[in-house]
Amino acid sequence: MDAPDSKSLPENAYVPLAPGETYTPVVPAEKTPPETTFRSVAWGLFFCVVFTIASAYSGLKVGQVMEAAIPISILAIGLARVYTRRSHLLENVIVTTIGGVAGGIVAGAIFTLPALYTLKLNPHPAQTIFICLAGGCLGILFIIPLRRYFVREMHGQFPFPEATAITEVLVTGEKGGAQAKLLLQATLISGVYDFFVTTFHVWKEYVDFQFLPFMKDAAEKAKVVVKFDAIAFILGLGYVMGLRSSLILCAGGFLANFVLVPLIWMVGRHLPEVVYPAVKPIAQMTAEQIYRGYVRYIGVGAIATAGIFGILKSLKIVAGSFTIAAKAFRSGGAAAGDRTDRDVSVMAILLGTIVSAVAVGTFFGTLGSTLAAVLIALALALVFSFFFASVAANAIATTARNPVSGMTMLTIIVSSVILLRFGVSGTTGMFFVMALAGMVCTALSVSGQMITDLKTGYWLGSTPAAQERVKFWGVLASAIAVGVTIVFLAKVYQFGEIAPGDTREVLAAPQASIMKAIVETFMNRQPIAWFLFGTGAVIAVIMEMLRVPALIFALGMYLPLELNTPALVGGMISHLVLRKSEKAGGAAGRTMRERAVIIASGLMAGGALGGVLGASFRLFSWYGEDNIRTPFYGNEAVSQTVSILFFVGLCLYLWIDSTRKVRED
Repeated sequence: MDAPDSKSLPENAYVPLAPGETYTPVVPAEKTPPETTFRSVAWGLFFCVVFTIASAYSGLKVGQVMEAAIPISILAIGLARVYTRRSHLLENVIVTTIGGVAGGIVAGAIFTLPALYTLKLNPHPAQTIFICLAGGCLGILFIIPLRRYFVREMHGQFPFPEATAITEVLVTGEKGGAQAKLLLQATLISGVYDFFVTTFHVWKEYVDFQFLPFMKDAAEKAKVVVKFDAIAFILGLGYVMGLRSSLILCAGGFLANFVLVPLIWMVGRHLPEVVYPAVKPIAQMTAEQIYRGYVRYIGVGAIATAGIFGILKSLKIVAGSFTIAAKAFRSGGAAAGDRTDRDVSVMAILLGTIVSAVAVGTFFGTLGSTLAAVLIALALALVFSFFFASVAANAIATTARNPVSGMTMLTIIVSSVILLRFGVSGTTGMFFVMALAGMVCTALSVSGQMITDLKTGYWLGSTPAAQERVKFWGVLASAIAVGVTIVFLAKVYQFGEIAPGDTREVLAAPQASIMKAIVETFMNRQPIAWFLFGTGAVIAVIMEMLRVPALIFALGMYLPLELNTPALVGGMISHLVLRKSEKAGGAAGRTMRERAVIIASGLMAGGALGGVLGASFRLFSWYGEDNIRTPFYGNEAVSQTVSILFFVGLCLYLWIDSTRKVRED
């Protein structure tokens, strides 16, 4: 069978549909090309295991999980040409769908499970694997009913930055020609750029402008700190997000860093005692410490409240999805509707949820507590996993950023408070809470990654049911791989801080260290910062009253400012390109928009590849950031200026190369 004729995405792929208009994917519903073949499943599982093992180590070492889906989509394109029958586009989607689950499972695992080791609870390997497996399965089961809302009904309403990059990679790579060269060029530039700046000491990755006297004074005297992560990946991400979303994201960051942090400093700097939940007096805190000690909790409250609004908005579509599935079940059909709008059966979802719930309840029952505590823990795991599936999907669809650590912190806090009332405390209580948090964290990580896969499949014409089924295989493979990896690393390394008398090397596991500190605090019955959570909730309500997307604003408050500001630059370039393309009109304007999206996708793809390569270097003992060090690196003024100039060069490249073709024509 020859490779199918390739074509570009339809013109209405990224824009809202007019009344009565429908979207026809690259592979129409009436066609039935190969999808879940042996080669696609086998390669997907292989990549899943490899990226899981590599991501687990790098994540525990530096606190960042490797981006898996975008690099795997590039690898899938290369592998497609190895076979006599070139792999079909939808087979490549399956490879990416299975392999991409590695990032979700690893994030859920390394953000929570190392805390069990630092608490000296030493879980059995089977327990570690089960926590990841149960959370991954719940994440898939709970996101399926939301697919129609996020993927189809809200077509053109969410930018889906990561799904856009994957889709453009798969389509452009399949097509070849000038656009493939453009994608390869952008990927190469971004990959080299992000690899060197994030892996070695060539120039500063983060710019804070404090080499300027007035900026240094603002940071020291008013705790106003401007930060900027000058890498290509976030520039491309901001372009795909667009101007409105990036503006709202930055607005949340500006409120947190330029209003709340200085306000807390001004009010609290005269207080000699420590104000909970921080661990030192405000007068002794930096802007970063004030943000992490107080303001980030406000962001968590805002995200949780915004998530509730998101669930309420999607309830009608979720109910409709179950209604459609129930009608198909009553009529005796396994599935109804077009191939490209067909989920696994409602019976499979219900049966899977029941089996998962029984397994999770049995697991909690083995931890040695009362039946009431077991039932409460089970209910919390199910409620939080379902609740956060919508929050994660909304966050990923808008900003490609999943607030995993914030939602896990909230899970630990609420679960600790409730379980303490049922007499669960001490080491048993800590194991209960951290296991529950591990499941929820994995569930929301996998949910966010799953909605990216489903949106990619929607644009390209995959069968959702096929993607949903193979995802379980990816979860199983990744759960086993990460469980075994963490157990092995726990024997060789220490997690968190150096223990007296232990000579093993330390893996920082920063997120897990935070989770450990939180669960110890609450199991010791220390007070809860409800005021901060409530403040965030009020901010989210105000945003909804103003008809501003509350979750995007809340994410801006929660995410570090340096991740928001470069996205705003990308959004501004997106706005300028759109205006210029509208002025050009016709085929010239469409070509301009296509080229810009391809370049932005290449920047994201290259940035992800550069990050993966840099993280892999950290696996070797010979690696050190000083292996490559420029003479001016330690000079803040010179190093940050070089970083700014190179970032401006990336912006000019995105602008000029996306419009050059039109000017030449």
